[in-house]
Amino acid sequence: MKARTKKIFKRIFGVLFIGLILVVCTLFFTNWKIPHDTKGFVYDSVDSVPVQKAALVLGAAKNIGDRPNLYFTYRIQAAKELYDAGKVKAFVVSGDNSRKDYNEADDMRNALIEAGVPANIIHCDYAGLRTLDSVVRMSEIFGQDSFIIVSQEFHNERAVFLARHYGFTAYGYNAKDLSLNRSSYRTKIRELFARVKVFVDIVTGKEPKYLGEKIEI
Repeated sequence: MKARTKKIFKRIFGVLFIGLILVVCTLFFTNWKIPHDTKGFVYDSVDSVPVQKAALVLGAAKNIGDRPNLYFTYRIQAAKELYDAGKVKAFVVSGDNSRKDYNEADDMRNALIEAGVPANIIHCDYAGLRTLDSVVRMSEIFGQDSFIIVSQEFHNERAVFLARHYGFTAYGYNAKDLSLNRSSYRTKIRELFARVKVFVDIVTGKEPKYLGEKIEI
């Protein structure tokens, strides 16, 4: 009986070990592949970014609890830098609006207007529930197959990778990132697995949750 139990535990351990190796290899590959394939399309300097008609600003919560969310703040600053440098003529602010009391797109639009960007060149995408949705809707809804994406570098790499997979010409302009702390550390860990999800979505042919009528920019 003991020998049989030991044999069962060995098999379970073997399966778990193989599973762990597969997870580690998958994490390593996806987190190498995405930065590797987007190198040369993601920029820190506004002067290096190619001129485009429109930029997609990826959503983030305006506040975390009672504190401003610096991911949001820095993305707005980066978008304003593109506008001031004459790199874009229009913006699409894309974010989550799945609840009545939560509207990332409107918050970004208001922040851009407050920063000095004209209201008439800002378009809201209220169905940017995921990065994939925001990227695909930029073409399907807003008619842009070539555009700049504004977010932090780690997010831009993933978004640009997705955009180029779908056949779009996309460039990332990196907003300032946060130094490592308890909050940003969790974000970086989530990003490791979000990059794995990119490949799962590609293999399964994932589509945006919502499309809808086209909006002319």
